[in-house]
Amino acid sequence: MKTEKEKMLAGELYDALDKELSDDRLRTRLLIKKLNDSREDEVEDRACILKELIPNAQQGLWLQPPFYCDYGYNMVVGERVFFNFNCVVLDVAQVTIGSRTLFGPNVQIYTATHPINHIERASGLEYAKPISIGEDVWVGGSVVICPGVSIGHRSVIGAGSVVTRDIPAGVFAAGNPCRVIRHLEEDSSN
Repeated sequence: MKTEKEKMLAGELYDALDKELSDDRLRTRLLIKKLNDSREDEVEDRACILKELIPNAQQGLWLQPPFYCDYGYNMVVGERVFFNFNCVVLDVAQVTIGSRTLFGPNVQIYTATHPINHIERASGLEYAKPISIGEDVWVGGSVVICPGVSIGHRSVIGAGSVVTRDIPAGVFAAGNPCRVIRHLEEDSSN
């Protein structure tokens, strides 16, 4: 029989109040508190905290506190990724972020979701869908990225957008719901 954590990671309905998952979240909250309480000149301390908080991150990850996530271990992060102030990543399922991707302030990344059916929802069970964000993506401030979404390489998501469906590579997309506005030139000057 699967544990609640195994169900969570498989995208199945699971009980978020399970002791193992609650313990994992508490551990994460304590690391986040250390990170959010640290000073910018405490570079080595922050690096140690980040290595423990997000063990699947490559070099150059910068989280501008405050930052929040559920588990940290469900984030796979490329090189030189930047999160501006007050970002939230509900990493119940895997969140994959490509190298050199930038997040504006207040970006919200939600893998967690709940059943549409009110009877299932009343059971207290939830599930999650993974999110994938390509390399060289720029996500503007206050963007919400919904469960199960993929954003292609080199795309730009306009501030305040709500990304409810996949966005292809090399586009500028914006709005609620977020939609492609135009294709970007391959030239790096854009």
